[in-house]
Amino acid sequence: MKRRQFIRTIGYGIAGIHLSGLANALDQGSHSALPNIVYILADDLGYGDLSCLNENSKIHTPHIDRLAEEGISFTDAHSGSAVCTPTRYGILTGRYCWRSRLKKGVLDGYSPHLIEEGRMTVASLLKKYGYAAACIGKWHLGMNWAKSDDDTRDVDYTKPIQHGPNANGFDYFFGISASLDMPPYVYIENDKVASLPDRHTENNDEKEFWRDGPTGADFQHIDVLPALTEKAVSFIDRQAQRNEPHPFFLYFPLPAPHTPILPTSEFKGKSGTNAYGDFVLQVDWTVGQIVNALKRHGMEDNTLLIFTSDNGCSPRADYKELAAVGHHPSYHFRGYKADIFEGGHRIPFLARWPRKIKPHTQTDEIICLTDLMATCAGIVGDSLPEDAGEDSYNILPALLGEKRDKPICEAIVHHSIDGSFSIRQGHWKLVLCSGSGGWSDPRPEKAKELGLPPIQLYDMQKDFAERTNVYDQYPEIVSQLTQLLERYKTQNRSAPLDSPAGKSQKYSIISF
Repeated sequence: MKRRQFIRTIGYGIAGIHLSGLANALDQGSHSALPNIVYILADDLGYGDLSCLNENSKIHTPHIDRLAEEGISFTDAHSGSAVCTPTRYGILTGRYCWRSRLKKGVLDGYSPHLIEEGRMTVASLLKKYGYAAACIGKWHLGMNWAKSDDDTRDVDYTKPIQHGPNANGFDYFFGISASLDMPPYVYIENDKVASLPDRHTENNDEKEFWRDGPTGADFQHIDVLPALTEKAVSFIDRQAQRNEPHPFFLYFPLPAPHTPILPTSEFKGKSGTNAYGDFVLQVDWTVGQIVNALKRHGMEDNTLLIFTSDNGCSPRADYKELAAVGHHPSYHFRGYKADIFEGGHRIPFLARWPRKIKPHTQTDEIICLTDLMATCAGIVGDSLPEDAGEDSYNILPALLGEKRDKPICEAIVHHSIDGSFSIRQGHWKLVLCSGSGGWSDPRPEKAKELGLPPIQLYDMQKDFAERTNVYDQYPEIVSQLTQLLERYKTQNRSAPLDSPAGKSQKYSIISF
């Protein structure tokens, strides 16, 4: 089977060690050379919500801004989809979700597992190298609940859950099954419900909305973000107390600032915007708690900390209310969550790694959240089998500031909530639908009514707001990008495999 090698001897400007040296170190039980990896994934946070990326942001996010000051910020980073579940699938598998059974939309809290049995995840990859892997937060990738009756959705909450995070490479899980507005409202620890439901709750407020559903005896919606933050900090504390040093991978998918928008009393009214802005401040506080925990244990220098979002901001944040105070969650981009336009999938992406990443740097390298798998493979010096990380590129060169003659990714594919496709290569973006593909205007039915063309082409260098469709002026670009997208679909991958000759080369990883 062909295999990809991710880190060649490509001169990061840092001393390298050969894979054989790393393998020997691991054989001898030494894991201290490898960095910890903390991946914080906000839920429905817009690019323009961060004051480090939006000079006109009305929300001041000091803890997240500090990550940008002490690390690198990406100005052209994208989620694999404009909505929750597909992006999360891509993060953990390095594969676009439209290759799975989920072709559009999202799962709910009772949906069966989405990640295919036997598929490599970032967690299962890192565990091979001695990493302790924890997922704390919102899963939203399906899990198999025990049923009281096979013909209904009645769940037996006393029985173990199958095919959750523990079955996908994680040693420890504490969190919720899906979004905080989707039942069941129970905490899950590993494969068991922490406290059985004792009532039904719902909230029909526009911002504080959650659907009717069974609710655990220990579950209050407003307490979820603080509880998850405490669990994440406790996990870091436990790693610091281990007798033998081992690296850890903490995947921390937050339930916020997604609905229900429920900032605690400490943050209410503090942003100067609205409840959504206050909730963003609480997300910022959570990031600060994680950074403080790493500092307290002397772990920060050898930890790669990534902060990003699963898609753009949701209309539930109340764009009109925010605009009235001069705040725009999508910055100067068009659209928002669910859309094929940039506001749907262009997201904040910040990385801090004091030992390796030069502080206060910024890059316009085009990356996708599917790139975590290949990047982690690069960190440990591993190669991926042909059936893993099919859409994942190693972005270590960009993180470490390596000078390159060409982009890391050949192209990336965007996907909207209704299953519409777009492909981005360089400054060209081809959209294969006539409207937004999501929730902003023109929605599909409106686009059809207006007779808009079924193809959109934008020059992102000249028209980052996607206002001028130039598909009829550049038929050759439309043809090239259409063919490239079709190739990605038919060959079941977008990231290239190395040639057989490439396998004989010497490989190295950066020294840790």
